[in-house]
Amino acid sequence: MPVDILRDHTPARLRLWSLLTATAAAALLLGLTAVMAGVREQVRVIGQEAAPQAATAADLYFALSDLDAQVTRILLAGDSDELASSRVDALGLYRERGHQVDRDLQLLLSTAAEPAVVLRVMDGLTVYRQRVGQALTAPGSLGHWTQATNLLHLRILPDAERLREDSAERLDGVYQAKGSYESAGLAVLILLGGALLGLLIQLQVWMARRFRRTWNPALLAATTLSAVLLVSAGGVLDYQSRTLAGGRDDGLTPYLTLSGLRALGYDAAADTGRYLISANLAFYRDDFTGKTERLTDGLPRPAAERWTDYQEIHLRILNLADAGKDAEAVRLLTGIRRGDAAFGFAWFDASVAAVTDERKAEFDQSLRAARTSLTGATVLPGVLLTAVVALIPLAVRRRLAEYR
Repeated sequence: MPVDILRDHTPARLRLWSLLTATAAAALLLGLTAVMAGVREQVRVIGQEAAPQAATAADLYFALSDLDAQVTRILLAGDSDELASSRVDALGLYRERGHQVDRDLQLLLSTAAEPAVVLRVMDGLTVYRQRVGQALTAPGSLGHWTQATNLLHLRILPDAERLREDSAERLDGVYQAKGSYESAGLAVLILLGGALLGLLIQLQVWMARRFRRTWNPALLAATTLSAVLLVSAGGVLDYQSRTLAGGRDDGLTPYLTLSGLRALGYDAAADTGRYLISANLAFYRDDFTGKTERLTDGLPRPAAERWTDYQEIHLRILNLADAGKDAEAVRLLTGIRRGDAAFGFAWFDASVAAVTDERKAEFDQSLRAARTSLTGATVLPGVLLTAVVALIPLAVRRRLAEYR
């Protein structure tokens, strides 16, 4: 920097003030643009990658649970003409859940943190389907069915749970990264934005005193634009942060939790049928009891009450089986009339599904609102601060001309 600029005379001081103010505006532009770009990228990752991956992992766990539940229904229906409609329905749902599982696995294969776990689920599912096919073609033998359901519960579902946990951890990590950008944005607004406003105000005051004139319109405009930018940028950072945090806490997290509980409900309901198929094996009675405790503790009240109703039907079925009335137990389990197990479980599942969909919709709405609030967030700072920088030489040009 030339030495004459640093000398204590009016043109030099005016040029120095102008240079410092323009430099502060440029620094604010760079910092704020980087922050807003980072926030937008993290919101994009949440909406297009992390949240969908978490939802897919939750859906995979649910589909696998229902897949095995439908196998139980198929085996119970057997070749009975009376239960033919139940068998057809279960076969259709088994195929539908199978397609759902395959679709989820393909999506997770390219997005999961550990693709080896996805491949392990695929391999296990291949063996599971083979065992199910053998069980369906030889319904009198329980060995293949036992191998299939044990494989699902001891190997496949634990791996699916791991994928679900990994996706939830990734989602938390993206939220933390977004929070870091927001903290950096607050620092930029306070430090660089405060410095810019301070310099603009100080330059305005100094020029008014030094030249004994009224306030400079160009500097007033630059100060106003800077203040508007700082307030709007701070508002955008705060709004999208609160909106997405609320969407996660009130929408996405409950949605993922309810998806897991819904899958647990399907698996628990299948224990009713497993008890009958296994000739009243006590393990499935105890397993149902343990799952019921988790369901009643985690479900919202209406769904929990409906599960209690299903639990009563479950106990009636087990009592019939224990009394040797297997045919009556199967009819009560597969029947679709009010008071039958299938009807009671459908009533329960509809309650859980409705709340689950509401939570998902709430998160989607918050995500859209956050994206909308960030529209132009990387462009507006450039427009306004470019105008601020352009106004600074315009403000001091006439004053400098007086010294030529």
